[in-house]
Amino acid sequence: MSAPSPAADVPRPTRPPKPYTRRLSMRITDVRILSQAFFFALFIYLAGVTWFSRLGGYPVSLFLEVDPLVALATGLSTGTIYRNLIWSLWVLVPTLVLGRWFCNWMCPYGTLHQSIGWLFAKITGKDRLDANRYRPLFRTKYVLLAWFLVMALFGSLQIGLLDPICLMYRSFTTAFAPSWDVAAERVRQVAPWLPGWLLASPGTKEPRLFTSAVLVGWMMLALLAANLIIPRFFCRTLCPLGALLGVFGRFALWRIDRNPQKCTNCDLCLMHCEGASDPHMLLRQSECFACMNCIEDCPEDALAFRFMPPKESGVEHVDTSRRRLVFGAVAAAFTAAFARVSGATRDRHFDPKVIRPPGSPDEREFLDRCIKCEQCIRVCPTNVLQPALFQAGFEGFWTPIMDMRSGYCELNCTLCGQVCPTGAILPIPIEKKLGLPPHQEAGPVKVGTAFVDKSRCLPWAMETPCVVCEEVCPTSPKAIGAYDEEIVRWDGKKVLLRKPFVRPELCIGCGICEHECPVSDSRAIYVTAVGETRSKGRSLLLKSRLPMVPPPKSHC
Repeated sequence: MSAPSPAADVPRPTRPPKPYTRRLSMRITDVRILSQAFFFALFIYLAGVTWFSRLGGYPVSLFLEVDPLVALATGLSTGTIYRNLIWSLWVLVPTLVLGRWFCNWMCPYGTLHQSIGWLFAKITGKDRLDANRYRPLFRTKYVLLAWFLVMALFGSLQIGLLDPICLMYRSFTTAFAPSWDVAAERVRQVAPWLPGWLLASPGTKEPRLFTSAVLVGWMMLALLAANLIIPRFFCRTLCPLGALLGVFGRFALWRIDRNPQKCTNCDLCLMHCEGASDPHMLLRQSECFACMNCIEDCPEDALAFRFMPPKESGVEHVDTSRRRLVFGAVAAAFTAAFARVSGATRDRHFDPKVIRPPGSPDEREFLDRCIKCEQCIRVCPTNVLQPALFQAGFEGFWTPIMDMRSGYCELNCTLCGQVCPTGAILPIPIEKKLGLPPHQEAGPVKVGTAFVDKSRCLPWAMETPCVVCEEVCPTSPKAIGAYDEEIVRWDGKKVLLRKPFVRPELCIGCGICEHECPVSDSRAIYVTAVGETRSKGRSLLLKSRLPMVPPPKSHC
């Protein structure tokens, strides 16, 4: 039987209290906490502004525009960089000086994970010293980064699946904000005296519903719960943005430096290390979040944040093998090829229910730009935009599509194009959307065409008067007309039926007719993507559309 390790009998040192005079001054970690709180609150505020559809000139896409991974991946997939994404240099350039400071000073998703890990550590009393040691599992994020970038290089933009900013926006939009609204409605029934703006989204007739709320919500909860096993599991293991910043951060001019003469190998610097960067050994610079916790925890002042310390004090290379990176790149190349030959984006082979928002470019170009951040879905005031599952193929997973059962496209609304950070939905003026001067010659923007199902239509199939679709049609002249026919019904009663039909040259596919149709299970009138103006290959008519008369202004 082997003898026990001598280190096992040595009691683990505890952190000595800091001098009283030092506690009076603000520490660098206090500044970091204030920075995290500020940017997290700013994120929630900007997300709330879009949730309430009240942009007011606020930079609602700020966090997406400063995301270097968004800028790099969209640049690879489209060959151009959307002008607002130049703001990502404000994150990338300081990374070359300070390392991965964004992960622990500004990233709202990182702040959320850190808070959850800290909270449960306080509740359970879990010792984080061993949990904060580096593990080979943390190399996974670099393989994922290679996979996402090669996919983007082949024209398949998929970074939104795991990019932390996109992931947090999507979770807020699809799962947590609607859940808050549903709960708020219940609270309002009990306490009607509470102000409505504190409880739910104002201006909506009913709470917003999203088809993939369960999937998105449980994905978010699972990633948060992983912090109970490994602190900041997502940031250390899966985050492709963190991996990108780690690649650049290895060249940082400032880094943690350990003085081996003062160090007593107590390992207390690991107690609150956010990046598991091994500050008690040779620092893994690409993993260091510059949280400064190790400096505050060191009882011997053996650690400091210094300018260009000796190379021996840090491990500069990214800790993963070329074989893993090549494997990720090859897997991405095959995945992009398989997705492309599936045919979901071809003009003659597309799902008719994949109706994109007005201002979207051709489907191929749309998928090259969309990062699945769901800014457009969150700002839509009618709930018509929904995250797709597999209607648009693998590449279109979680991209926005229009579901006319959930809502309709407001005639005087172009909010979705105003908040898109990558140009997947172009910001178009109301005049261009409606085909008014100076865009009269091009005609209105058309997202699809409505069709009447005569086998389900009340006047056509059941001899029951109904004029709902004709009444709600917002175009002028109306795209829905009706044939008057007077009949003697089976009960002997004489009735006048107005049997509807669609004028495809006037229909813009807004979907209000489908949304308001009284046949509730499978609508008697429905909209498909055929005839959309963004794709000539999906045209329905050869004749040009007629111009529209300016409609009355709406609340949007």
